[in-house]
Amino acid sequence: MAVTTYGASGALADEAKTDACTPALACLLIDRDEAERLAAMLKAIADPTRLQILRIIEGAPAGEVCVCDLTECLGFRQPTISHHLKVMSEAGLLNRERRGTWVWYSLNLDGLRRVREILDPATAAS
Repeated sequence: MAVTTYGASGALADEAKTDACTPALACLLIDRDEAERLAAMLKAIADPTRLQILRIIEGAPAGEVCVCDLTECLGFRQPTISHHLKVMSEAGLLNRERRGTWVWYSLNLDGLRRVREILDPATAAS
């Protein structure tokens, strides 16, 4: 994979010239598609209501909640709660299961593991 570097002026830097503070530093970049997926996950939880929803689901006795339970608990109308749940589901943080007219949500443990690995890369090695 070729790495292109640019100087402070935005001009293409001379590859032979190394003015870096740490010349031996390896520029190990995350694949761009993976970086975008991870950023979407972080954006999905970077909201106070969504963080509250995650905590409620995490603490639920059965590990899952119905959208109707969240509206009462958080004091928001169902469309607002459903929007937040959709964002988190699409980001891979929640699982959803339709049961009749209601939808039940549980934590997607794989998605949460990926968020933990972003915040603490040492956990990815273990």
